Amino acid sequence: MTLSGLEIFKMLPKKNCGECGVPTCLAFAMKLAAGQAEIDACPYVTDEVKEELAEAAAPPIRTVEIGSGDMALKVGGELVMYRHEKTFFNPCGIALYLSDELSLNEVEEKINAFKKASFERVGQILQADLFALHYQSGDEEKYLSLVDTVSKTGFPLILMCEDLGVLKKAAEKIKENRPLLYAANKDNFSDFASLAKELSLPLVVKGESLEEVSELTEKIKGLGIKDVVIDPGSRSLSQTFKNLVLVRRAAIEKKMRSLGYPVIAFPCFESSDEYLQFSHTATYITKYGGIVVVSEISPEFSYPLFVLRQNIYTDPQRPMQVEEKVYSIGTPSENSPFLVTVNFSLTYFIVSSEIESSKVPTWLGVVDTEGLSVLTAWSAGKLTPEKVAEFVKKQNVLEKINHKKIVIPGFVAQMKGALEDELPDFEIIVGPREAAEIPTFLRNWSVN
Repeated sequence: MTLSGLEIFKMLPKKNCGECGVPTCLAFAMKLAAGQAEIDACPYVTDEVKEELAEAAAPPIRTVEIGSGDMALKVGGELVMYRHEKTFFNPCGIALYLSDELSLNEVEEKINAFKKASFERVGQILQADLFALHYQSGDEEKYLSLVDTVSKTGFPLILMCEDLGVLKKAAEKIKENRPLLYAANKDNFSDFASLAKELSLPLVVKGESLEEVSELTEKIKGLGIKDVVIDPGSRSLSQTFKNLVLVRRAAIEKKMRSLGYPVIAFPCFESSDEYLQFSHTATYITKYGGIVVVSEISPEFSYPLFVLRQNIYTDPQRPMQVEEKVYSIGTPSENSPFLVTVNFSLTYFIVSSEIESSKVPTWLGVVDTEGLSVLTAWSAGKLTPEKVAEFVKKQNVLEKINHKKIVIPGFVAQMKGALEDELPDFEIIVGPREAAEIPTFLRNWSVN
């Protein structure tokens, strides 16, 4: 049973030290009860109390890890209904559906397309996350061969197989890669749970309704299985959307632990039309899908979905940032221009892209402004003459250029005089106000 904030408070050391990031133990207890903090944040709680508080302190939606190593995918672990309340933590996984009825050439073509649909945007790699392998042929060897082939990619796998014997052989072959087993239902849950427990693997629980899923997860939890993904069984946009919202609301607002798990959705089974499937996938990314399984991965369809997911799962309270340092774009020399900008990721990648398009090798100094854009950083006192001067000295800029000219963004032209006072040996040049003007500016660059 979930404990109240006061019940948790009685079990805490009551030091009010603030080391957990919350001013008082009572406030910390309330956050634990609401699923908005983790018990490990308190350095003074004993192991016995931690174990006792594990359920109360756990996120309303359990975090489930699929795969292993650098390719592992975490889903769930969410605390809020709406992103602006705090943030969303674990981006939903996008899985490519593969049937064992496909030929080897077809499988390899889909794997190659999957790998090619990889993009870099604002410092992050955007790509699909895992494969869902479906046992449909009735040929055990064919399915095991498919598992062998796809497992070599290193991406996590979902093993979709109703035959327990075949599923066990497939899972044992790749258990180190921690595949997700699909799926336990009201008829086979005991056997599937035993297999998941034996191999320490996560398990999908499938029902014909949320009520049935809730009953099954309670039974499976009683069998010792904690890492669960749920499939409410819906195969239409309207019903799947409804189920995703109901599960999230039940877990977070109603504290229903029996539905406190990530949800898997199957746009690939809801429509054969690629455009409809795309819209279904976008809907589930936006509204609480834990894993979304699609039938095709192609650049033209994948990229907008990846960007949508990136935007949804970017913390609105923490701007995306790049590292503070001097970047070389092209092969700059001691006579190349030296531009200064901020470390807001979007600003950096727009500016660096314009520099690249100019074909002029350039040094780009990125100042740490805590992820704020140029004007915002200037207004907030994060981009100041003193800070730029400190950056220039710390980065030993004179080891990279000999012309002693520094170009600042045109939007902070008012910084020029004060910066010249801070850096008397340098000439401060006011650059373009808009990034689109950078190529023309650089092509007209002269050190004289």
